[in-house]
Amino acid sequence: GIVMSNIKPKLQYDAVTVGDEAPVISHELKRMDLVRYSGASGDFNPMHTDEVAAKQAGLPSVFGHGMFSMGLLGRAVTDWAGVGNLKVYGVRFTKQTWPGEILSTKIVVTGKEETPEGKIIIAELTLHNQDGVPLRNLGLGSARLLVAALQLEASQSGAIAIIDEIEYGLEPHRI
Repeated sequence: GIVMSNIKPKLQYDAVTVGDEAPVISHELKRMDLVRYSGASGDFNPMHTDEVAAKQAGLPSVFGHGMFSMGLLGRAVTDWAGVGNLKVYGVRFTKQTWPGEILSTKIVVTGKEETPEGKIIIAELTLHNQDGVPLRNLGLGSARLLVAALQLEASQSGAIAIIDEIEYGLEPHRI
């Protein structure tokens, strides 16, 4: 398995400036994704996999699991900030995702703070479809990343990152 204390931080506070963007991750949502995710998550709501049931419920089609979208956005954050640096993660689901949509992440640094807890990078995180419509976001689209001081070679505790639901007060998912 992964030993979290040996993971070196990817995100360097002093190297990040307001306006910087993380690499984009894009994924075309396919019906097979919905079936696979249903099996992996145990979420067998027919609105995600049964076209007939979805249409009978008044929907245009089956739609994606919110947690699938959350996972895609979470992957973009951990790829950028480093695995093991994510401590708290919360999302607000704002729109449904549909098969055939191309989902793309966007992470933009919007601020930096030095606090008693450490150096904080504030970023806006959103997931968009191919038309640029935001589908998922964090609170008002903000995240707070607590980054370890990188002057230390490989700190014994490793870097810690926190993505925090600030505005909406939703319960974050602890991982």
